[in-house]
Amino acid sequence: MPIAVTHNPAAHRFETTVDGLLCVAAYHRSETAVDLHHTGVPQALEGRGIAAALVQAALGWAVAEGLAVRPSCSYVRAYLRRHPELSVRLA
Repeated sequence: MPIAVTHNPAAHRFETTVDGLLCVAAYHRSETAVDLHHTGVPQALEGRGIAAALVQAALGWAVAEGLAVRPSCSYVRAYLRRHPELSVRLA
């Protein structure tokens, strides 16, 4: 089942709720870059691809906005290493 990810610009994060639990990929944005600094998925939901869906949505948004990406979250760094085919400009 696809994971529905929502961009919540007021809270500076991408989010989804699964089984009543909030999952997020949080960021700080400047004019030219976005710092993806935290990915949070409750332990009970780990292994379902939720973090990957959140990060994929955040990276897609960054590319569409023409922003460089600063992957300060360890999960985001690992995701980028696993997906070298992504055309993400790093900050």
